[in-house]
Amino acid sequence: MSRWDGKTKGSLTGYKIFLFIINTLGLGFAYGLLRVVTYYYYLFAARPKKALLDFYQNTLHISGSNARKMARRNFYIFGQTLVDRAAFLLGKDRQFSHVFENEQYLIDIRDAGRGGILLSAHLGNWETAGNLLKGRITPTINIVLLDAEVENIKKYMDLSTGGSRFKVIAIKDDLSHVISIRNALVNNEFVAIHADRYLEGARFIEMDFLGRKARFPYGPFVIASKFNAPVTFVFAAKDGKYSYHLSCTKPIEAKMKPEEIAQLYVEELERKVKAFPEQWFNYFNFFQS
Repeated sequence: MSRWDGKTKGSLTGYKIFLFIINTLGLGFAYGLLRVVTYYYYLFAARPKKALLDFYQNTLHISGSNARKMARRNFYIFGQTLVDRAAFLLGKDRQFSHVFENEQYLIDIRDAGRGGILLSAHLGNWETAGNLLKGRITPTINIVLLDAEVENIKKYMDLSTGGSRFKVIAIKDDLSHVISIRNALVNNEFVAIHADRYLEGARFIEMDFLGRKARFPYGPFVIASKFNAPVTFVFAAKDGKYSYHLSCTKPIEAKMKPEEIAQLYVEELERKVKAFPEQWFNYFNFFQS
């Protein structure tokens, strides 16, 4: 089974169709259409489905029929998060509500004036969460990622919706992104990093995750350990048709080694996966053979 290749899949035509539907027919209609579209993917997207079934059956120990039902629901909720992202950026955010568990932690980080590092994962819908946080907690949120989306889709989304409401710090081979992270923290801004995927050939740290060996990218934990800024783990899971549950952990203030931060991160990620198993959106072989 293949590893993650750093690229976001999707078709330009698909984005155009759903942006049109959301604008003209509304979210409810878009969700209805998603049931058909995502069922098609469930039937014919063999590799993602195989990865999900392995995760549900061999990691979470869910029985065969229930694992298949959860995989179908996973595809559907993932489709919803993509539609939600576009709807939010199209100005339909008033349809959404959210609760924020431990929101005060982020307020305290902001008020401390040192910026903050938010480690997250591909579980739930972080992009919409970032848009919800902006303005409510802080005027500026930076997200560190591999800017490897298909270029014509990215351009179309930017043109149609005005783009995301946060800054993107693209990971570069020349490590210039480290300077951008430092500058953001100096300006008392939040920097969000996904810490659950690594590219083949990059440095990684092997951890026990849900009873199996898994490799996590080393870079996010090095960054979290090197800068003089509090570190917290932030997640955003869909918990209703138009609602989200956001949460963050008590900030790490003391200097810690990357491996120590990684251990705490993995423990929190395990709790979130168990609470929202249908929102695990890593469609590749996450574990080592």
